[in-house]
Amino acid sequence: MRDDVKAVLESAPLVHLTTIDPDGRPQVSLVWVGLEGDQIVMGHLAERRKVHNIRRDDRVALSMLAGGRDQRGLETYLVVHGRACVEVGGAPVLLRQLAKKYLGPDVVFPPGDNPPEGYITRVKIERVTGIGPWVE
Repeated sequence: MRDDVKAVLESAPLVHLTTIDPDGRPQVSLVWVGLEGDQIVMGHLAERRKVHNIRRDDRVALSMLAGGRDQRGLETYLVVHGRACVEVGGAPVLLRQLAKKYLGPDVVFPPGDNPPEGYITRVKIERVTGIGPWVE
């Protein structure tokens, strides 16, 4: 993974995750993301539509603002296309790590001593597009 792509993923504001509904329409959710090696990871406390969609069709796209402008003055953004898989368990640990980035260093999310184990989604990157140095 290119360093500039990694930097955007590690610092990104909320990320738009697009999955495919059973009727073929796109379904978009806002998610928190992190990196584990060359994979994008996200946690889910419940089995919502995005989790169902990924189990049925593993094709996903994620988009996020990159926090800059190109030489033309256009807002930079990153779009990642990939294949995702869902694992049972581990969401609270991942979400508590990501909460430091998204909510603040002292915030504990999910709260409480016994949150549901939830699900972790891992995305293997296949293609990167958008406006920025990652597109040549």
